[in-house]
Amino acid sequence: MINIKKFISSTLFLISSLIFLLNIYLIFIWVPTELNQGIAQRIFYFHVPIGWLGMISIVVVAIASFTHLITKNEKWDNLAYSSAELGIIFASLILVTGSIWAKPIWGVWWTWDPKLTTTLILWFFYLGYLMVRSYSPIGIQSKQYSSVIALIGAIDAPIIYMASVWWRSAHPNPNIPTDLDNKMLITFLISLISFTILYVYILNKRYNLKKIESKIDAIYRTIN
Repeated sequence: MINIKKFISSTLFLISSLIFLLNIYLIFIWVPTELNQGIAQRIFYFHVPIGWLGMISIVVVAIASFTHLITKNEKWDNLAYSSAELGIIFASLILVTGSIWAKPIWGVWWTWDPKLTTTLILWFFYLGYLMVRSYSPIGIQSKQYSSVIALIGAIDAPIIYMASVWWRSAHPNPNIPTDLDNKMLITFLISLISFTILYVYILNKRYNLKKIESKIDAIYRTIN
């Protein structure tokens, strides 16, 4: 008998791998070099999808945390924690890729641009959530505290998105640049899809592992 969950997971992995291979080809070979920024602009196809997932992750953490507070169902807390672990990775990659892009374009690795600053704040929210879960006593109280951090952190996601509109920013407005030609637009959309599928795949794997960890913790608490 076919294991449906394993089949879906394997399918996601296969699809993600194939699209990523296509994505690498499109980014480094097929898509034309941008006239103004040159080859440095190619990091755009990584930076923007990673930024999208960094913001989506905190929203998932907040919704799952809020649902757990209401239902007390452990599956929602497992989802929140799993998404937070992925979120801090993506938030770190946002800052790293942004700095790499900024150096040849702006001449500096870092500037206190509104979008950069609010993204750094998001990184600290992720860090705070995970630190509370790691260093607080195991139990409902640590989950409640971390849930509050996640709910506040989710407010930062739309602020990051709109930062270049609300404040003077070196970043472009939060929409797909209108000066992208067809090849650039296709490459960007495929990159966005490939990273999103990868996120879903890894989140599913981490969630299943977290469920096992939660069961082991419950057994440990029962024994002790």
